[in-house]
Amino acid sequence: MGEVTITPSRTRTVVLKHVQVREYVRSLVHDLEPGSPAPSERELVQHFGVARMTVRQALDALVGEGLLERIPGRGTFVARTKINVKVQLSSYTEEMSRRGMKPESRTLQARMESAGPGVARALEVGHGDKVVHWQRLRFADGAPMCVSDVYLADSIVPQLLDGPLPSSLYEELRRRDLLPTWGEDSVDADCAGADEARLLGISQGACVLRVARRAFAGNIAVEVSRSTFRADRYTLWVPLSRQARTSRGR
Repeated sequence: MGEVTITPSRTRTVVLKHVQVREYVRSLVHDLEPGSPAPSERELVQHFGVARMTVRQALDALVGEGLLERIPGRGTFVARTKINVKVQLSSYTEEMSRRGMKPESRTLQARMESAGPGVARALEVGHGDKVVHWQRLRFADGAPMCVSDVYLADSIVPQLLDGPLPSSLYEELRRRDLLPTWGEDSVDADCAGADEARLLGISQGACVLRVARRAFAGNIAVEVSRSTFRADRYTLWVPLSRQARTSRGR
């Protein structure tokens, strides 16, 4: 892991002080590995002879760009690359593969359960009917990204738990002619609980994104899932458009 060494600045251009600090720090950290420490506010204040507020403004701009990240209690570091997630109906495996990353999963539990009221309503089955509950820790290039709980009606995926579990749920659903064709996601921001933090390698109370999905194959409710993503590694991208107005006669 590289470290930053502040050297005397040769440039003395007439620019705003916070811009000068910002570009200086950018040049220092540009080629460093993610997780490398950035210069501290105290070091920069001493080096440039400016107010701490000026230095903070410069670092805030680099944090906003995604070049740096602040870790409470530790300092400011070169940011790790975030995974840009486009809102579309695709599996985790498909998303990671599309980004050139290696997707992996570790099953935490896979068992038959009785459907509670919420799951039964979402899957359109009876309260107490058998459902498969499959919980996985999902990785991308070896780093933990997400804890996912998926529920499927046993009546539409019979014998799913009888043999080795599939490496990709959506590929298994495709094999059964049940690949989801439409669905709905809801996204909430929250804080990680103790168990989630341990699995995801983050601090308890760190920000996470919770995504609840209900997916259908035609008119069949195929899956209900609840996934918790690391907010420091995930960006949710939502493409937007406005319908063109038709011209009206005068």
